[in-house]
Order: sequence, then C-alpha cells, then structure tokens
Amino acid sequence: MDLTAALAVHRLVAVVRGDDPDAALRTVLALSEEGVDLVEVSLSGRDALGVIARAREALGPDRPLGAGTVLTAEDARAAQRAGASFAVTPGLGAGVTTAHALGMPVLAGVLTPTEIVAARALGVAALKIFPIAQFGGPAYLKALRGPFPDAPLVPVGGVGETAARACLAAGAAAVGVGSPLVGDAADGGSLTALRERARRFRTVVAEVVR
Repeated sequence: MDLTAALAVHRLVAVVRGDDPDAALRTVLALSEEGVDLVEVSLSGRDALGVIARAREALGPDRPLGAGTVLTAEDARAAQRAGASFAVTPGLGAGVTTAHALGMPVLAGVLTPTEIVAARALGVAALKIFPIAQFGGPAYLKALRGPFPDAPLVPVGGVGETAARACLAAGAAAVGVGSPLVGDAADGGSLTALRERARRFRTVVAEVVR
C-alpha cells in the first residue's frame, strides 16, 4: 500500500490497544464501519496478533491495517504474517528496518530533527512525531515544518479533537489518535460512544483546509 498517500487522503490514524481481544476486534471493525480507514492495532495489547489476523479476515485483503508498537525484527515479521499491511513504531530500530525490508511501509516514531533525518534515510513512509503533547504540541510541529516542509508528519500522543485541529492546521499530514478516540471500547466499553467519537474526529479532519 501507499501509506504516504493514504495518510494524505484520510488524515486520521486510530490507535487501538486493549486488554480484551474480542472488544479490540469489535473496535477495529466499528471504526472501519464509521469510515476511519487507517487503524493500527498496538502489539502491546493482549493477543494483538490474533486481533490483527481476525480483523484482516473480516476486512478482506485490500483494506489498510497497521501493527503498532513494532519494536523488533520479529515483531515486524509476526505482524506481516498476521496480515498487517503497514507498521508503526515508537522509535527507530530493528522494527523499522525489518518492516521496510519486508515491503511494509513504516510510520516511524521520531521526535528530533536528527531522528527525522535518520528516519528519512531509512526510507520510511511517514514520520510519527511522538509524544507530541509533551513536546510543544502544534507549535513544535509548526517549527519542524521549517526545515522539513515536505515531510509527512503525523503527531501522536495526547491528541484530542482540539489538538487534532491545531496540528492539521500547523501542517500535519495526518494525526494519530488513541484514547481520545478509542476510549475504553477496546476493553469492552461502549461501541455507541466510540462511533460518536469517530464521527466527531472525521468531521474535525475534514474541516481543516489543507
């Protein structure tokens, strides 16, 4: 898949992490039904590989489906075997290089300009600016746009609706959103509330002019 293009189109990545695999699967499918087409299932969740495999079966072969918290080479290999079509990492390392070697596009976690340069040299598809809330928020993102005007930056970490709007306005290609969107749905919470939040976030990302 062309992850860079998908981020530019959809502008929202949902991050699903939960202790209830069945609820996590229901969460992925509900998000997909609400038009949130880019979803990553964090490998730090319970039986995440099983969730990815079942989600892949339910969604079919062509829908984007990411594996998050890809740290090691084996994480990358296992995620691909389970059916993930892209990898998301919290930083640079073997997870990035192995996923890239396997042909999986990578949304790689970075924070500093030096890390951005290193990640781009590795051929990553996009740059996950993490954790954005603790390091200046939209203002920091805007500052990064100076030396990296064409880099696909995806702020993640504490991005609620207001921050999502501000980050997109500051030049983010997309935003990655975990608990402000998913809430407790992946642990068995309300899917009705999840769907309502998904609609609000989709409205937010659609409202900000590119």
